[in-house]
Amino acid sequence: MSIIDVKNLSKRFEFYRKQAGLFGTIKSLFYRKKSYKDAVDNISFKIEEGEIVGFLGPNGAGKTTTLKMLSGILYPSAGQVSVLGYNPQKRQKDFKKKFGIVMGQKDQLARLITPMDNFTLFKAFSEISDEDFKSIIEELTKLLGIEDVLDVQVKKLSLGQRMKCELVASLLHGPKVLFLDEPTIGLDVVAQKNVRDFIKKYNHLKKTTIILTSHYMDDIKELCDRVIIINFGKIIYDGKLAHLISTYATDKIIRITSIEPIRREDLERFGVIEDYQGIRASIRVGRESVKRIASEIISSDLMIDDILIDEMPIDDIIRVIFLETNGDSK
Repeated sequence: MSIIDVKNLSKRFEFYRKQAGLFGTIKSLFYRKKSYKDAVDNISFKIEEGEIVGFLGPNGAGKTTTLKMLSGILYPSAGQVSVLGYNPQKRQKDFKKKFGIVMGQKDQLARLITPMDNFTLFKAFSEISDEDFKSIIEELTKLLGIEDVLDVQVKKLSLGQRMKCELVASLLHGPKVLFLDEPTIGLDVVAQKNVRDFIKKYNHLKKTTIILTSHYMDDIKELCDRVIIINFGKIIYDGKLAHLISTYATDKIIRITSIEPIRREDLERFGVIEDYQGIRASIRVGRESVKRIASEIISSDLMIDDILIDEMPIDDIIRVIFLETNGDSK
């Protein structure tokens, strides 16, 4: 039996349009034109116990709306959802105790009190015993390395520390399913890696089923074997990450930093210039030739100070898939 089973799920929002200005405002008192937006359009998928699945797509694709329906925050317009055998729409108490959700752009912790005071409140809400609470706090704070910030006001913490505390709050009750919506957004590279390492370790220890949305390719590469890509509310890819990269991510990005400004013309021989800022530049090159070209750049007479090789941005990969699938449908 699948932990998460989604069948023909849809969510349609309705809204009203009005003309600009005073006349448009007065007119809207008597007549408003109703419009509709299909945020999620007839999607189906299954997720098994212990999987970490990347749920990807550009802004406005329907990712967060889907997570909100899976967690019971939003009601579907059509379709069926089963999470751990529960219907999220019913918002049953037992169901709420079995999932956790972290939204990177929305805080659930009260900022004027300390993390420990917040955790104590969550303990009461989740009806966790004193003994279990103590052992859980010790385990999670040690894994995340935040033992020394538990008595500091949340508003005084760094973004990375706050995100780690958000994770603790969502995991206090030992959820079987965890929804992570952009958990590393805005974090520096060190904090991102710390959060990723924790998620990986926690999944290994607890076998928690995780759905992860992120715009950072490193998050997806390090955590997910499988990805689901959604665009305009429809699933356009569901499969192995390795197949996605080998099939659609045909290029890589070489990012260079130089000691002194380099002329753009001197870089164009290496590949397509994606970004140019004098002493910094990003060059798109074919995957099969990236090592050779990186070596040529290093051994050239350019004053290179640093060089980094990255995967294509997720949005670019999605664009390639969308163009291909859109072309196939014609």
